[in-house]
Amino acid sequence: MNAPLAERIRPKTLEDYISQQHLVGKTGVLTQHIKKGIIPSLILWGPPGIGKTTLANIIAAASKRPFYTLSAINSGVKDIREVLDKARQRGGLFTAKNPILFIDEIHRFSKSQQDSLLAAVEKGWVTLIGATTENPSFEVIPALLSRCQVYILNSFDKKDLIALLHRALEKDVELKEKDIELKETEALIQVCSGDARKLLNIFELVVASEEGAIVVTNEMVLQKVQKNTVRYDKTGEQHYDIVSAFIKSIRGSDPNAAVYWLARMIEGGEDVKFIARRLLIAAAEDIGNANPTALIMANTTFQAVATIGYPESRILLSQCAVYLANSPKSNSSYAAINKALELVKKTGDLSVPLPLRNAPTKLMKELDYGKDYKYAHHYENNFVEQEFLPKEIENTKFYEPGENAREKDFRQFLKIRWKDKYGY
Repeated sequence: MNAPLAERIRPKTLEDYISQQHLVGKTGVLTQHIKKGIIPSLILWGPPGIGKTTLANIIAAASKRPFYTLSAINSGVKDIREVLDKARQRGGLFTAKNPILFIDEIHRFSKSQQDSLLAAVEKGWVTLIGATTENPSFEVIPALLSRCQVYILNSFDKKDLIALLHRALEKDVELKEKDIELKETEALIQVCSGDARKLLNIFELVVASEEGAIVVTNEMVLQKVQKNTVRYDKTGEQHYDIVSAFIKSIRGSDPNAAVYWLARMIEGGEDVKFIARRLLIAAAEDIGNANPTALIMANTTFQAVATIGYPESRILLSQCAVYLANSPKSNSSYAAINKALELVKKTGDLSVPLPLRNAPTKLMKELDYGKDYKYAHHYENNFVEQEFLPKEIENTKFYEPGENAREKDFRQFLKIRWKDKYGY
């Protein structure tokens, strides 16, 4: 059986690797590691189809190290120990020839499986490279994470994806035998959602059955894709499209659609914690203080489903999704922090007003740290007007209460206390 296009043109060197210049460019951190011959254990974090496995292979080849690979989907502790025994026999203590152990989807390893890697990483029997689509802060145990550098890989942008298509036409033996014109690329770029592997799979599907001169257009691509709809794939193909539909259904207050997309993820074998984590985010981002209980509900759901797993956790997830969909909506807290972060980037490290500064020492008190601070609880209604922002941005309003019952009360509360200061 012929290898798919994505495999046939898989880059073998850093020079052929498209994108991630912050890692593999001339001054990229991984480029520097390879030049020095010192490869630390590391975690590659990013969405599907951006070249994490490819990059691991390139690192191993460029550093001329033995390369072992495991998949967290089908490898148990026994498999890990067998590989580590082989690696220990070939490697030394942090030598240039330490074997590299690549673990795909390391976030799917249980705690005991991750624990089994600790000694080998710590003693230098292997250099670990883990690939994950999930935030390693949540999915990799702290003891292992502390021994690894975490590098973020970004989704391909339009320029990178178009370059990848042209590279396929120039390098792939099978495609060079065809007469192919890339007249339009917008549909290809849109349906792949930044996933290079998906892009190449669709491109190959589009041109595979065509004869003679092939002109790739948006209409042609969409027709082919619609006829060959791919079932939900938790490893990448429709992963982010489905979860996006799930979250948008909750945001749009449609419990029927939310439960449908939830069912699609469950039927596809999606990680229960992945779904529960998205519910947590939705509770804070899209509901917020319009119904603060939503966040409590989502957090309780996350803890519960992580304990009981499937199949029973489907009931908890459904209850939470329905509750969130039926909750009043507000993104005011989400908007407030984004606005504040934007201003922080523009204004930098503005000084903390002296009354707000901590004064644990005599010197600090002599420098007026904490002077004139008004302790709110000493005043009527536990409030007294004072300035809490740096002088340069006084009166700046970040939080705008939403138009829901609870936040209307917030607006009235703030208006009574701050009068015209923030324009509530």
